[in-house]
Amino acid sequence: MEKSSLRFSALDGNYMKLDGGAMFGNAPKALWSRWMQPDDRNMINIGSRALLIEIQDHKILFETGPGAYLSPDMKKRFQVIEDHHVLLESLNKKGLGHEDITHVILSHLHFDHAGGLLRQWEDTRTGLELLFPKAQFMVGKTNFERSRSTHMRDKASFIPGLATLLEESRRLRFIKGNDRLILNDLEIEFIESQGHTPGMILSYIQTKGVKMLFAGDLAPGHPWVNLSITMGYDRFPEGLINEKRQVFQRIFKDDAWIFYTHDNTYAASKLLFDETKKRFQPVNLIKDLNQLKTSG
Repeated sequence: MEKSSLRFSALDGNYMKLDGGAMFGNAPKALWSRWMQPDDRNMINIGSRALLIEIQDHKILFETGPGAYLSPDMKKRFQVIEDHHVLLESLNKKGLGHEDITHVILSHLHFDHAGGLLRQWEDTRTGLELLFPKAQFMVGKTNFERSRSTHMRDKASFIPGLATLLEESRRLRFIKGNDRLILNDLEIEFIESQGHTPGMILSYIQTKGVKMLFAGDLAPGHPWVNLSITMGYDRFPEGLINEKRQVFQRIFKDDAWIFYTHDNTYAASKLLFDETKKRFQPVNLIKDLNQLKTSG
């Protein structure tokens, strides 16, 4: 890789199936089924996508998907599709292993975003084991504490014991809104969001040629760019709508990309504001990040 070059990659993780009604909150099925076709059980396919940025010796991974840490019974319950750890396979296709990653930035600690931190389930192993032995784990302190003191509404979304493993690694770094990570020509600004889960961290990535928001579950896929569309999993939907409006205004003004973690087809898009309908809509939808060009 050139000394000053950056490379963006969208990496597949383990896909899932989730209830369409839960994913689209109070939106009627007649509306959301236009965007995502459900099966006969009302389940829709949900992508699991990580963002990898490579710059010189730094390999920054944004999230890990659900991974393959679940036992067969729990995997069936949570409708994780593949048996193996797909993200590790995706890294291997880039000539990398989990040992090469220098930073793992987690928007929050729900299992479908952080489960890939853990080694694949084996019936001979007792307990959980962290992967990424050289990485610094970056997460918001508020969400870290939430994972240890859950509410009955979101208890099933967190991984018991993960917070302790992260602490014991001695490579855990807490981040908050307005913090920044600067690595050579790459600057990442962290924005704190409370609507989906307390203390979720959005990453606003800026380079000399590309600006991109890693949105986490603020907008898990392009249908959720519609401000009024929220998930049943969102803890504070009205607050989330306000957060989307504020962040999307900045993305539109900056002509930045928005990266989708759960979109079943697209990795990213730009945003357009329709002056007539007074709403944002996704445009320039792309399935990979090969076209992104940086300068430096």
